[in-house]
This record gives sequence, structure tokens and C-alpha cells, in this order.
Amino acid sequence: MYIPTKKTFEGLEYSHLDFYKPLEGYIKSCQSLSGAIPSLKCGKLDPWDHVESLMGLTTLGNLEGARLGFDWLISNQNKDGSWYSEFVNDKATQTNKQTHFSCYMSTGLLHYYLITKDLEYVKSIWPHASKGINFCLNLQNNKGTIPWCLNKEGLPGDDYLITGSSSTLKSLECAIALFKIIKDTDKLMLDSWETAYLKLRKAIRNPEGLFDIQIDRKRFSMDWYYPIISGAFNTDESKEIINKTLSEFYVKGIGIKCVKEEPWVTVAETSEFVIAAAKAEELNLAQDIFLESLNISDNNNIPFMGWQYVENIFWPDEKPSWTAAAVILAADSLYKFTDGCNLFIDSQIKNL
Repeated sequence: MYIPTKKTFEGLEYSHLDFYKPLEGYIKSCQSLSGAIPSLKCGKLDPWDHVESLMGLTTLGNLEGARLGFDWLISNQNKDGSWYSEFVNDKATQTNKQTHFSCYMSTGLLHYYLITKDLEYVKSIWPHASKGINFCLNLQNNKGTIPWCLNKEGLPGDDYLITGSSSTLKSLECAIALFKIIKDTDKLMLDSWETAYLKLRKAIRNPEGLFDIQIDRKRFSMDWYYPIISGAFNTDESKEIINKTLSEFYVKGIGIKCVKEEPWVTVAETSEFVIAAAKAEELNLAQDIFLESLNISDNNNIPFMGWQYVENIFWPDEKPSWTAAAVILAADSLYKFTDGCNLFIDSQIKNL
């Protein structure tokens, strides 16, 4: 097994915001004039990754870039509140509509508010975020689960994904928090959201037979730690899940594998696991694994997608914008740079 060359950081440089400024510049370099932030410059964009990149820009103070990215979301939102799942040069290339994509704008918008306190801006685009939430929740069934997409014919997909549903639960939490922050008056909508939240949370806590029916996805690390980030589990329960994830996916000295049987550690999954570990109050573990993952990067500390530890290479040889954003968000969760640092660590709603 090969481990990437260990980097030497001066002092505690990685615990200061300036260490991550090159990542801001890299994400911004991927952004088009329309505001779109594809995975790679002039490449494919999916709306979830796009919002992740917006949060990276917001964390590092590039509010102009973040607002331009929100403008892109508004311009490309479908009338039903959804977004198509893939774009190239602002044209939809995959026209199914993934449900958790439609909700993630609310997560990015609450993050923006926590950092900027710009209530008027948040109010101005709140209708678009709430419409995305309603698109998703209109598809929820009596079991609390939500199909992962509408296909290009407009029919619900035939499965329910634990990772996507976990993202939806966190986004719904953020949307409920925003509703109260901006003092929206649609009480019926709020009641429906709170009911949907409780139903989905119950399903995630008791997933047997409800999710990943067509394909068992337990070989993917995200299916293990995303329910922690969702807020469905308490601290003790989360610690147990963290330990199980470590035993299945952690490669000492490198980070968290994306897929159980593949010799491939990925930076985004590692960063997300770090957030989950911090949420589970495993801070020393989170910091140690985060620092290991920083070695999977170029000379400017821009992260590659991952490291193939049998072939001894960065693989693939690309640096997605959203991977850089995941590193930024993990660093903020650990080192508390901004007022948005606890977005994924703490519940944003009370008494629910």
C-alpha cells in the first residue's frame, strides 16, 4: 500500500482561514460568467455540487461569486421547483430531477445567512428555495420516504436512497430554520414541512426495507455517515456509526474510501466523514483524518479527487470544484472560521 507524500505545514497553518484561500481562487476559476460552477472548468455541473461550491465561496468571503451562483440556480429552476440533474454550458444534458438536489438550495441559503446576516438578500430568493422543498415533499409517501428522482418522463424513480434522503432531511431542517428567521407567514406550509421532517427522520432511523431496495449500497461509505450529518441520530448513536464506518472504510494514513472494495480514498468523502465525526464529538479523530487527507493535493494544496493506494497515483487526475468546497466546509467545522461553522454540527431547529 502506498501513502501520498506527507506535506509539511508551518506551525498550525492549516488551522487558519488563509491556508484555504487558494481553494477559493480555484473554485472561482471554474465559475462561468452565468454563475454556474461545474465540477471542472467548462465541464459538467450538477446542482447539488454547485451549491456545495457556493458554500465554499461563502466561507472564504467571496460573496459576489456566491450570489452569482444563486442567480444561476434561480435562472435554471424548473417551474415545479426542481432542477435538472446535469448541465453543460447552461444546457440540461440529463433531464431527470433528483429530489435532494431540489432541497439543497435551502442548505446553501441558510449557510449564506449565518455568515453574512443579510436578511434582505435571503428574503429575496427565499421563494425559490421554498419551492424546491415543496417539489421534493410533494413526492413523500406514507412511509416517510421520497423517491430519489422523477425520470425524464416525469415519473417517480423506483428506489429511495439513504444518502440522498439524509441530505434532504438536513436541507428540510435548514428550510424550517429559514422559515422562522425570515418570519414567513404560511403556517400551513410550515406545518406540512415539520410533519414531513418527522416522518423522514423516523424512516432514516429505521431504514430496514425502506431504502436502497433495488441495489444494496452499503458498499458506499456515504450510506454510513450521511445519516449522522442528517441529524437523525444522537451523539451516542453517531459514535457507534462512526466506529463501524472506520472499521469498513478507513485507511490509516490516507483517509476514507469511497467504495468498500476499491483501493481508493476520496477527499470529498473523507471531508464529509470528518464533519460527521465532529458532529459525533470525535474531534481528535476528525482532525487527524482531516490532516491525512490534505496530503491528497497539488503543490498549491488544491485537492485531487482521490488517491489510488495500490497504483500509487492521484486518481482520477482531476480536481473537482466541489471537492475543494468539501475541504473548506470540513475545515470550518473543525477550526470555526465563520458563523456558519456549525451548520452541519448543530441542529438548526429546536423542539422538533
